[in-house]
Formats: sequence, C-alpha cells, structure tokens
Amino acid sequence: MTTETNSSSGSCCGSCGSGATVDVQGVGVTTTYKVSGMTCGHCEGAVSQEISALDGVSAVKAVAKTGEVTVTSAAPLDEGAVRTAVDEAGYELVGRA
Repeated sequence: MTTETNSSSGSCCGSCGSGATVDVQGVGVTTTYKVSGMTCGHCEGAVSQEISALDGVSAVKAVAKTGEVTVTSAAPLDEGAVRTAVDEAGYELVGRA
C-alpha cells in the first residue's frame, strides 16, 4: 500500500506528495538511510517501492524534505541490496542516517 499526500511545493514532476509510505505489515529492525536526489512525492514513492521489494522488508517511509528513508525489516538488511534498490529507483544511497 502506498500512501502519498499531495503538496504544491516545487517538484521534479508535478505529481508531488510528502512522506510516501509502503507498509507491507510486520515489525522488526528499523534502519534509517540518507538518500540524495529525492525532491517530491513521486521520488519518495519510487524509492519506497524499490526498497519494499527487498526480502524481509515490512515497511518503508521516504521523506524527500529530509532525504531520509526509514526501513523496517525482519532482520538487518544488506546495505548493498538497499543501495542497488535505491539506484534502481534513480537515486543515490549516501549511507545510514
């Protein structure tokens, strides 16, 4: 499930939102990453969708304004896998926040 809240601030594509969240259900380890290049809700959704496809991920919340992506997973994720997912979405994983 993706949740987007519309915002009329400047964006890269015009279909803007704030704090796109993908919730796949469950609890576990929560890790926050810094991602560069996100500017709007569309960006948040793209990053959230790619990371949520990783095995074990139960929830993702991306916030373009802060550049932070919070991921909840059943076990700690391999940072290389997260980096690849962020790259697939068209952004850059800077590291952990």
